[in-house]
Amino acid sequence: MDIEVAQRCLGDVDVAALREIILNQDAAAWQEQSIRQQTYEVHKDTESIVMLFCEESWPEGEIYRDSGWDRLAEVANPLIDHIINTYYAPGGTLLRAMAAKLKPQGRILPHRDRLKSFHMGHRIHVPITTNPGVRFSIEGKPYTFEVGKAYELNNQKKHSVMNMSDEDRISFIFDYVPADAQGKEKS
Repeated sequence: MDIEVAQRCLGDVDVAALREIILNQDAAAWQEQSIRQQTYEVHKDTESIVMLFCEESWPEGEIYRDSGWDRLAEVANPLIDHIINTYYAPGGTLLRAMAAKLKPQGRILPHRDRLKSFHMGHRIHVPITTNPGVRFSIEGKPYTFEVGKAYELNNQKKHSVMNMSDEDRISFIFDYVPADAQGKEKS
């Protein structure tokens, strides 16, 4: 969604329980779902534990639970609900939710999120791990995202990420479409 600024810090959030459950997932959990990596070239250096995902045709298409739902939902849903109830109007639709890992020395090349649902929804990032070697850029300007805070990104602006370290960078990401935005298209 175009939020008129590149990003905004929503504020402090308690990520301890979510961080623990994500970091305790085995390597196989990160390999179960590769739809993002196969569909979007910019995500080839990533791995995901997908809880919830929507078809590209949403709002006509379906939203479905994926294998990550059973692994993460019990801990992730209260955090998602807290963020939505604190910063947005409740009663909308959760389209996507996942833990996303950018591998060491990995890159997400500059891109804009183009699907209709990305124009309608808020893209929320909750850092789980990061390090000084991670560079997140929006419109060419670098931003630092801290563990323990939640951020909304303007995914309609060109954005990219580089992980120039030897450690994973992990974020919990979800997309939320408020009830009043459903059915609206980019003009």
